Amino acid sequence: MSNVALITGITGQDGSYLAELLLHKGYEVHGIVRRSSSSNTSRIDHILNHPPASGELHLHYGDLTDGEQITRILQTYEPDEIYHLGAQSHVRVSFEAPEYTADATALSTTRILEGMRCLKKKTRMYQASSSEMFGGAAPPQNEETAFIPRSPYACAKLYGYWMVKNYREGYNIFASNGILFNHESPRRGETFVTRKITTGVASILAKKTDVLALGNLDATRDWGFAPEYVEGMHHIITHTQADDFVLATGETHSVREFVHEVFNYIDLDIERYVTVDPRYFRPTEVESLRGDASKAEKTLKWKPQISFSDLVKIMVDADMRKIGLPVIGEGDEIVQRRFPDKWWSGD
Repeated sequence: MSNVALITGITGQDGSYLAELLLHKGYEVHGIVRRSSSSNTSRIDHILNHPPASGELHLHYGDLTDGEQITRILQTYEPDEIYHLGAQSHVRVSFEAPEYTADATALSTTRILEGMRCLKKKTRMYQASSSEMFGGAAPPQNEETAFIPRSPYACAKLYGYWMVKNYREGYNIFASNGILFNHESPRRGETFVTRKITTGVASILAKKTDVLALGNLDATRDWGFAPEYVEGMHHIITHTQADDFVLATGETHSVREFVHEVFNYIDLDIERYVTVDPRYFRPTEVESLRGDASKAEKTLKWKPQISFSDLVKIMVDADMRKIGLPVIGEGDEIVQRRFPDKWWSGD
């Protein structure tokens, strides 16, 4: 029989890649989708329209703020693995909607853990924690670094992190935290700074806009490629013991560097198009995040291979293609070398 997996946040960047990875491995995949008046499945429509030869995909309406719905889904399908990726995940938005962020991002973890505790079978859980929990802690940050959250989103994620550890130790539940540093891709939401930059440049090239307005250019992050991190999630949940792992590249680059890398790739004058807009600054800023993933490398044999420069090229190629512009192609070649039997389809 196939393993059964439940994914919250299946319509997001990570959820869509994870669904394809698990389907590629022959899983029966169930995803929770929030009901809305308009379609919100764009990242997985290609799977729904062209089902893979292996595995099965089923979607169910549910809301992470409704414990009764979550429990009913868990009891009906009794998954072997739960990947809890769903959340209000935009840091800047969390300052505007702190109460909703706490409900959807923090308390949803408790709802799932309680549902797991009542299941008769031994289900495993992966909790999507975040490098934002480190906040003001000095880099490099690893599993032993103290948390200093600097946003409502980070506080909510920290609550979920500690609940996972408490249920693991108190009820002997197999629940692991993946503390993932920033990971990007062509499926990243366009309000996140990396996609804002790559889609903005594509719009400039298409002469649809003539300015790219950004916030803090000096903030530094540890950026990786999302499909590699999704593989890391599977390593964590299938490990012999439940534990907590940092996934990161170990390199740090500023937003300014990301912008320069993009503009250099397409040979465009950065000074002509980029402006700084104070509206995009956070009330409390996280200045620098750089992860130390040596534990994951040693224990899980996980190590990212896509470099910062490679990531930029992959994302720019994809956004140029989406807008109908000629593609430079270096990003496509990088993906083919890293994933010769690419387990996902489309960008």
